[in-house]
Amino acid sequence: MDNGDIEGGGSEDEFHTKQSGRKYRPVVAHDPAVLEMSSVPPGSSSQEKKNTNSDRLNDNTNGSEREHRLELFGFDSLVNILGLKSMTGEQVAAPSSPRGDGEDAPVTFDRDRPGHNDLKLGTMMGVFVPCLQNILGIIYYIRFSWIVGMAGIGESLVLVAFCGLCTFLTGISLSAIATNGAMKGGGPYYLIGRALGPEIGVSIGLCFFLGNAVAGALYVLGAVETFLNAVPAAGLFREAITTSITTFNGTEVAHPIQSPSSHDLQIYGIVVTIVICFIVFGGVKMINRVAPAFLIPVLFSLFCIFIGIFLAKKDYPADGITGLSLKSFKENWSSDYQFTNNAGIPDPEGKVYWNFNALVGLFFPAVTGIMAGSNRSASLKDTQRSIPIGTLAATLATTALYLVSVLFFGALATRDTLLTDRLLTATVAWPFPAIIYVGIILSTLGAALQSMTGAPRLLAAIANDEILPVLNYFKVADGQEPHIATLFTAFICVGCVVIGNLDLITPTVTMFYLLCYAGVNLSCFLLDLLDAPSWRPRWKIHHWSLSLLGASLCIVIMFLISWSFTVVSLALASLIYYYVSIKGKAGDWGDGFKSAYFQLALRSLRSLGANQVHPKNWYPIPLVFCRPWGKLPENVPCHPKLADFANCMKKKGRGMSIFVSILDGDYHEHAEDAKAACKQLSTYIDYKCCEGVAEIVVAPNMSEGFRGIVQTMGLGNLKPNIVVMRYPEIWRRENLKEIPATFVGIINDCIVANKAVVIVKGLDEWPNEYQMQYGTIDLYWIVRDGGLMLLLSQLLRTKKSFENCKIQVFCIAEEDSDAEELKADVKKFLYDLRMQAEVIVISMKSWDVQIEGGSPQDEWSESFTPAQQRIAGYLAEMKRSAQGDENKLMADGKPVVVNEQQVEKFLYTTLKLNSTILRYSRMAAVVLVSLPPPPVHHPAYFYMEYMDLLVENVPRLLIVRGYRRDVVTLFT
Repeated sequence: MDNGDIEGGGSEDEFHTKQSGRKYRPVVAHDPAVLEMSSVPPGSSSQEKKNTNSDRLNDNTNGSEREHRLELFGFDSLVNILGLKSMTGEQVAAPSSPRGDGEDAPVTFDRDRPGHNDLKLGTMMGVFVPCLQNILGIIYYIRFSWIVGMAGIGESLVLVAFCGLCTFLTGISLSAIATNGAMKGGGPYYLIGRALGPEIGVSIGLCFFLGNAVAGALYVLGAVETFLNAVPAAGLFREAITTSITTFNGTEVAHPIQSPSSHDLQIYGIVVTIVICFIVFGGVKMINRVAPAFLIPVLFSLFCIFIGIFLAKKDYPADGITGLSLKSFKENWSSDYQFTNNAGIPDPEGKVYWNFNALVGLFFPAVTGIMAGSNRSASLKDTQRSIPIGTLAATLATTALYLVSVLFFGALATRDTLLTDRLLTATVAWPFPAIIYVGIILSTLGAALQSMTGAPRLLAAIANDEILPVLNYFKVADGQEPHIATLFTAFICVGCVVIGNLDLITPTVTMFYLLCYAGVNLSCFLLDLLDAPSWRPRWKIHHWSLSLLGASLCIVIMFLISWSFTVVSLALASLIYYYVSIKGKAGDWGDGFKSAYFQLALRSLRSLGANQVHPKNWYPIPLVFCRPWGKLPENVPCHPKLADFANCMKKKGRGMSIFVSILDGDYHEHAEDAKAACKQLSTYIDYKCCEGVAEIVVAPNMSEGFRGIVQTMGLGNLKPNIVVMRYPEIWRRENLKEIPATFVGIINDCIVANKAVVIVKGLDEWPNEYQMQYGTIDLYWIVRDGGLMLLLSQLLRTKKSFENCKIQVFCIAEEDSDAEELKADVKKFLYDLRMQAEVIVISMKSWDVQIEGGSPQDEWSESFTPAQQRIAGYLAEMKRSAQGDENKLMADGKPVVVNEQQVEKFLYTTLKLNSTILRYSRMAAVVLVSLPPPPVHHPAYFYMEYMDLLVENVPRLLIVRGYRRDVVTLFT
C-alpha cells in the first residue's frame, strides 16, 4: 500500500483468521495502534486525544495484549526507522547531508510534507516540459536545414543519431541512479556526488552551474537578436551592415548582411534577463504558469512548419523550393562539405571549412537540456517516477522530430537553397513567416527560463551540503526558493549579455554539459559494475556497458568539437577538484569509489592467500602499543614519538600501522568510551601524518586484551607482523610491581604467535623528521632473526633524520671462535643483500660461576651488586611464601624454578653486553640489539633485572626479536 492510498483513507475491509478469530485490517493514518506507537501530531486538539483514548478503552483486551507484545520489541523504533510518521500527518525532516556524520547520520524522508504539496510538480510540468523547452531551441529554426544541405541526408541522419544516442544513454544512466533511492535537490550534482564522491560532484556540479548560467545568456541574446531582425524598427541604434560576395553558379552575388547593433543587444538583453529573473523569483507556481505560454506557441510553430512543408508548391524553381520531391531527396542524400564565409554562405575563398566533426559541435547544443528536469528534483512529487519518464520521453520526442525533419528538409528544396536560406523554416511556414519568428523567440526565452530556474537550485544544493564554506551564502532552507543564488545567476547572465560576443564561451558551455553527462554515465557505470547490495534501482533498463558507451561518446564528442576547449574545461574542473580537496569539508557519502576500494581490497586479500609472503614482498605491518606503561595527558591518546617511530619503519611511507590501545573494564560498560577513544586516536594518527588505523579493545586487563589482539587482529596476510612498544623504564622508579609480569607475558605471547618484537628504549629522545642525526647505527647481531635487524637499519637510513648515519654490524662471538672467518662470512652475506655496513667481530667470554668463581670487575659492580641484592631479596620472599605451600616457589601466580647460578650467569651476560655497547657505541645515533627471550620458569621480576642491566645508560636503543621466517633475500 503506498502513501496515496493511506492518506485517502485506504481500505477498511477486515478479514478473519481461522485459528483465533481476531479481526485484522490494514494500518491507516487514523489507526489507534499507529497513534499509540507514535507521538501525537503537533497541533492536534485535546478532543482528538480523548477520542483516541476512548478507542483504546473500547478494545481493552486486544489493545493491552498488543501493547504487551510490542513492548518487548521496543515499539517506537518501527515508526522512527521506517519513516511511518508521515502516515499520522507528522512533519518529517528532510534527509540531512552526510557531512562527516558517518554511520550515525539520520536518514528520514520529506515526501508529502504538509504545506508543500501544492508546490510539487508532476512528470509533465516538472520534467517533460522543462526538458522539451531546453532541447528545442534556435538551432532547429535557423541552422538545421543548413546542416542538412551541408552534410546531406545520409550523414545528417548519422549526426542526429550519434548525438541523440549520447543523450539517450545518458538519460538511461540518469534514470537508473535517480531511482536508486530518495533524491534531494541538486539533480546531476546530487547523483554524481553520491556516486563518485563530493570532490568530483562539486567540481562537475559547479561547471554545470556555470554552463547553465552562461547558456541562459546565450538564449537571451538569441531571442533578442531574432526579435531585432524581425522588427528592425525596434532598434535604438543603427544596424551594422556588411556585404558578403560569393560565387553562385559562376556568378558573383553580393549578400548584404544586416546585424543588430551590439548596444541594442545589450539593452534588450538586460531587460529580458531582469524579466526572467522576476519570473523565477515568483517560485514554482509562477514558472508553471509561464512555461506553457512559452511552449505552446513553439509547438504551434512546429505544426505550421510541417503544414507548410506538405503544402509547398513545386512551381517556384527560382526559390529553390521543390516541395517533397524524390529528385531533391536523391540529390541531397550525399554530403557537400565546403568553405563558407562567417555567415555560413558557401564561398570558395571563405575561411571556414565544414566537415562532420565541425557539424557535431554546431548541432550538439540542439540535443542538450536533458538535465532540466533533474535540476529541479527538490520540486518534484516523485523523482523516481518523473525523472526517468519525463527525461527519456523528451529525449526520444526531440530525436524523432530531428530525424523526421532531416528527411523532410532534404526532400523539400535544392541544396543551394538549403545552404543560402538561413530561415527556410520561415519561408515554408504556413500561413505566414512571422509565426516562426515568434517560435524562435519563445523557444529561446523558454530555454533561458529553464536555465535560470535550474542553475540557482543547483548552486543552492551544492551550498546546502556545506562542502565549500565560500558557498554558504547561497544556502536555503528546505522548501524555500533560492533567491540569493537566483540573483547571482542573473548577475552572471547580465555580465555575459554585456560582453555580447560569446563565440569563445559557447563551446565551453557545451563542454560543461558533456562533462556533466560523462559524470552521470561514469557514476552509473561504476555503480553497475560494483553492484553493491544497496544498488537496487527501480529503473531496470540499464547495464554497465551502456553507461560506459555513453561516457565514451561524451568524451569523443568533446574532442570532436574542439580539443583545446576540452582541455580548458577539464583544467577548470581539475582546479575546482583540487580546491575542494584542499579547502572542502567533505564527509563520507558512501560513494562508488569507496565501494571499489573495498572490493579491490577484498580481491587483493584473496589473491594474497594464506601462505607466507615471499621475502621480496615482505612489508612491516607494525602493531603499535600506544600507552601500555605510564600515563599521558587525556587529550594525547598515544605517545607522540611512537607515531614518528612507526613512520621510520616504512620505506617512502608505504605500509600500514595499526595503533592499539586497551581499556580495562567490562565491554558493555565501556563500549561508548571505546568508540570515543578510537575516534580520538584516529584523529591523532592523521594529525601525525602516519598511515595507519586505530583500534581500541576493552578487556579485563592488559594481558588478556593483548592476547586477544595478537590472535585476532588483521586478515589473512594483512595481519600485523611486528609488535612495537616502549620499554617500561618507569616500573622501578614508580614501584609498579605488576609491570614485569605483563611485560614478560606480552613478549611470550608474541613468541607463541610468531610475531616479531621491537622495544624502544629512550622513546622521549627519538628524533622527528626535522632533527638530523649524525654518527652510526650500530647493530649487535647475536642471534639469527631472519634479517629483521638488518632491514630495520636500512629502513632507518631511508629517513631524512638518519640519512647521514653509517651502519656498523657488531657480531658477538665466543672467545675461541674464528673471528676473521666470521667477519668474512658476514661481509659476503651483507654484500649479497645489497647492504653497505662495516662489520666488527667482538669476542665475549662466557662465564660460569661454578667453574671460574669470582665476581665482576670493580667498574661494573655499581650496577651488578644492587641487581644481585634485589634478586636475592625477591628470592628470599618467595621462599618464605613457599613454606606454607608445600615448599613450591610461586611468582605471579605460577610455579617457578630458580637456578641461582644460572641467574648469576644471565646477569653477568647482560652486564657484559651492556658494557660492550657503552664502549663501542656511546656516540651512536641509535643502537639495535637482539632481544633475549624470557627464560622458562624464571620469575618475570628476574627478567626485568636482566633487561635493566642490558639497557642501562644507553640513551636510544631498539631491542629486536625476529620470528621464524626470513624478511630479506639474497636472490633477485
